[in-house]
Amino acid sequence: MAELDALLADLHAESDALDAVVAALPDAAWSRATPAEGWTIAHQIAHLAWTDEVATTAATDEARFLADLQDALPRLATFVDAAAAQGATAEPSALLARWRAGRARLQQALATVPPGAKLPWFGPPMSAPSMATARLMETWAHGQDVYDAVGVTREPTDRIRHVAHLGVRTRDFAYLVNDRPAPGEEFRVELTGPSGQTWTWGPDGARQRVTGSALDFCLLVTQRRARSELDLTAVGADAEEWLAIAQAFAGPPGNGRAAGVAR
Repeated sequence: MAELDALLADLHAESDALDAVVAALPDAAWSRATPAEGWTIAHQIAHLAWTDEVATTAATDEARFLADLQDALPRLATFVDAAAAQGATAEPSALLARWRAGRARLQQALATVPPGAKLPWFGPPMSAPSMATARLMETWAHGQDVYDAVGVTREPTDRIRHVAHLGVRTRDFAYLVNDRPAPGEEFRVELTGPSGQTWTWGPDGARQRVTGSALDFCLLVTQRRARSELDLTAVGADAEEWLAIAQAFAGPPGNGRAAGVAR
């Protein structure tokens, strides 16, 4: 359980860092547009609150989650945006309280999932550590939209290693959702974390390689910055292709960000 405990601690810290930013905002600022088209700061927090609640249901009541999923199937293309839009109508204080309560329940729920158990989800079932990683990635990514909207530069921490790991692990998924065959060989990924450590994935002798800043890789795989703005080097045509389509999030391929949009 040490892995899960560490993940939950990092998820808690990432959520608290974003909480400190939005809690200090005047109510009027919650309607400020973020780089995500059509989404305000309130939409971003409402999305995190809603997804935490859905994840808690997946961890505690599989039958209810599957029933809710079946009900949502006819509107899969719109129900995520609709949930964010509905949540964003709440008063900022109520929305903040909802997010805080929901993420606390999720932490408790994931901490009690038996080792090896799989939780149902919109894609393949996942373990509690995988769910915690996914929630940290989403919190970090949507948090970036909020930081950009308020003009704050976030100080990166080594918590982004979880985001980078998910970005590497989802390589083949990115090819799948873009209707492209995934390369048969493994890639080597070497990234420099905020603390100066080098993080690696894949065999050292791989022909296809990606190197550079871990922060920039995370911004790429969450599609928060354009490729041209990032300190990343690809060696090999397959590696270059991957960086053009990489996404660490579930669902259809994202639109990415044009250079300078988040500024």
